[in-house]
Amino acid sequence: MSVIAPGAVIGIIGGGQLGRMFCMAARRMGYRTLVWTGGLEAPAMVVADEAIDLPFDSKEALAEFVSRADIATIEFENIPRETLEAVGSEIPIYPPADAVAISQNREREKNFLRANGIPCADYDVVSNADELAAAIKRIGLPAVLKTADFGYDGKGQRKLEGGEDPTEVWTAFEGGRAVLEAFIPFEREISVMVARDASGKIASYDPAENRHRHHILDVSIVPARVSEEVLEEAKRIAAEVAESLDYRGIMGVEFFQLPDGTLLVNEMAPRPHNSGHHTLDACATSQFEQQVRAVCGLPLGSTRLLSSVVMLNLLGDMWPDEEVAPDWTPVFADQESFLHLYGKRRARGRRKMGHANITGDNIDSCIERAEALKDLLLEKGR
Repeated sequence: MSVIAPGAVIGIIGGGQLGRMFCMAARRMGYRTLVWTGGLEAPAMVVADEAIDLPFDSKEALAEFVSRADIATIEFENIPRETLEAVGSEIPIYPPADAVAISQNREREKNFLRANGIPCADYDVVSNADELAAAIKRIGLPAVLKTADFGYDGKGQRKLEGGEDPTEVWTAFEGGRAVLEAFIPFEREISVMVARDASGKIASYDPAENRHRHHILDVSIVPARVSEEVLEEAKRIAAEVAESLDYRGIMGVEFFQLPDGTLLVNEMAPRPHNSGHHTLDACATSQFEQQVRAVCGLPLGSTRLLSSVVMLNLLGDMWPDEEVAPDWTPVFADQESFLHLYGKRRARGRRKMGHANITGDNIDSCIERAEALKDLLLEKGR
């Protein structure tokens, strides 16, 4: 197992807020960073040592990237598989292209889970109105229709309650291929950040309990308020996912928890994840440092939880205006809260602009403080 030592250049494909925090962790550990932004808005460019601001299909950018980076990783999964494979043919890239390709497409993701005996919601793959009608008949309603590609934060989804015409639904959905999933009456959603190194060793973080607002992650509560048996089962399944993918790096595995405690895998994210942001202030090793360690062949760090914590997402509707930031005094007035802003220029809609980690000895107190902060920001937002 070769080690990429500090001083080397880590190439990051994608330059969003996750890339920005990854660059900061890598720099602190002595690495240089090169971000390939794909030509998109790239907060990571502010903190990276070098940047290539060209599209992912640019041959010029590819040649420049592999010539300047010693090893590569990703900060979001919607990168063309051809780009990942082209990079991997020249320099090591982790997680591997196959794992990313499975996670970036719901059809491949669901088929992977089913093939490996990993529990997930019942589903059918559909590509036209007739197939949708047959899937509705087999699975029943309610059900959720999801695009196979590029769906996130509730986008590309439609819940079918009953009485809908499959032809009208499919025409309005404008999907090429989609997955119809049985609707799951879950009790809560939880997620596990799991890391796997080059030797196959696995380190899992304490599961987070996740609540959403407008289909976007609102708060993550750690530790999740579930039984010890559910916590251990979530970690076990997350490790099984990582092993089945022959994964290297850190990934998020999201679950539905049913009222009887049963867990179903909902989605996989082959990268640092929003529900792992609490690790920056409440764990011995952050998810971003863990990614550096796994990718570069270093021993994995401790995942020990140092305190209870609630991660509060700071969305654009908390900003008084697109270019006017909130008054952050209440965050700093709480001496056990920590502010993380992503450096995005405009607070459009409900865009993820940052997060705050509210820590403490008592999880109920952390929740109460986080909710009070959210209410205050929303009251003064738009």
